[in-house]
Amino acid sequence: MFHVVQFFQRAPSQRPLVVCFSLVSFALIVTILLSLLLGAGSVGISESWQVLLGQGSDEAAFIVSELRFPRTLVALVVGMALGVAGALMQAVARNPLAEPGLLGVSAGASFAVAMALLMGASAATLSAGVAQIGALVGCFFVMAAARLQGQFKDPVRLVLAGAALSSLLTALTSILLMYDQRAADEIRFWVTGSVAGRSLDSLLTVLPYFLVAALLTLYVSRPLASMALGEKVALGLGHNPRVVRYFVMLAVALLTGSATAIAGPIMFVGLVVPFAARSLVGPDIRRTMIMCLPIGPLLIISADILTRLIAQPAEMPLGVLTAIVGAPVLMLIVGAKRLPTLA
Repeated sequence: MFHVVQFFQRAPSQRPLVVCFSLVSFALIVTILLSLLLGAGSVGISESWQVLLGQGSDEAAFIVSELRFPRTLVALVVGMALGVAGALMQAVARNPLAEPGLLGVSAGASFAVAMALLMGASAATLSAGVAQIGALVGCFFVMAAARLQGQFKDPVRLVLAGAALSSLLTALTSILLMYDQRAADEIRFWVTGSVAGRSLDSLLTVLPYFLVAALLTLYVSRPLASMALGEKVALGLGHNPRVVRYFVMLAVALLTGSATAIAGPIMFVGLVVPFAARSLVGPDIRRTMIMCLPIGPLLIISADILTRLIAQPAEMPLGVLTAIVGAPVLMLIVGAKRLPTLA
């Protein structure tokens, strides 16, 4: 017990990364197990446990293997994607308020999806590339707006630009859906944000994009760490900050677009997860992104479990619950006496 207290009394940057990662990963494994055991249906914990042991009824086996397992796996990947995307955006913007949902990136992906549905695509055949193009456009628009009269690190300008872009794209999406009832019905699949009913096939279609984004993230991690010391330092070490930003935006678009394509726009995950990671291991971008890998899925899967239990026999939308969790964190950051920057 003394060692545990002593561990958390250390400064975050002095805590061993392996220990922090192991503790959160253990909590994630427990949460994944709970996700397979708990649900809003008639199949309880004991029946689900029998299925995991290779026994149980056909109904219980179907619910655990065909319903709960795919949504848990989708939540695992989406949590990692949104967590890392948030850490990348906050690093390149150099302030802790940068988040794909707040800055219009998710709204851009949703708008692109609405356009595709209006033009005749269906939810079953929709390409993840459509959402990624919308996310990429949203990414560059908000960053350009934030730099019109200054640099990225002005948090007020960045959030205002993101809020304006999100509101505009959301309004345009609503106008588009007024003209097509079929598209309006299908876009509800995305608007609320959920991992319920998602299949492994939908995850496999976006897996190549996640792999490309992972390679890009590995490539930019060292330059981003250098840029945290200043652009002149980064140039002196042989990194081009402008090129690094383009690669970061591409990685964010791939991660956010793919996550939005399969789970809809889920707000505040990219804000909460890096905030929690920095609280554990300090501001170094490489340590932060590593910790985002288990923390992101831990948040999404935990929230998904709660959505099944709060409003039984129905389910609460996942995006609603993450907003309830994320809004106080946003107010905590904004209400701090000195808003931290990531420079």
